[in-house]
Amino acid sequence: MANLVRWEPIRDLMALRSEMDRMFEDRFVRPLAPFAPWAEGTMAVDMYETGDAVVVKAAIPGVKAEEIEISVAGDTLTIKAETKEEEEVKRENYLRRERRFGSCCRSVSLPGGLQTDKAEADYSDGVLTLTFPKAEEVRPKSIKVKAAQ
Repeated sequence: MANLVRWEPIRDLMALRSEMDRMFEDRFVRPLAPFAPWAEGTMAVDMYETGDAVVVKAAIPGVKAEEIEISVAGDTLTIKAETKEEEEVKRENYLRRERRFGSCCRSVSLPGGLQTDKAEADYSDGVLTLTFPKAEEVRPKSIKVKAAQ
């Protein structure tokens, strides 16, 4: 014998609303970096400090060194990169297309007391490494203690 299930339209509407909320949250609230690596501000950046410098590392895979533009204005570091398609393939011939082409830009604030005019840049294996030496007055200084005699 078949079981009868009571129809509750409010429960079905609430389930539909919950699914729509989840869909909008997934699309508009959560970061899209894995799916849109060339969207504004999605360039992954690490910044750390050593005793005599501040080092900034940025992941920019698939870009040639000459396609990277670095500028410092005041305390703001801006990194711009652009990548172009290697070959022309007709759109209807694609089975899957996930790689992104175009430009991206990322700006971060640098701490004060850096000698930005003496910065060094190295680009290797898709990682840009910028080293900003600290000015002499902000470097940590050690004072030796002499024993009293």
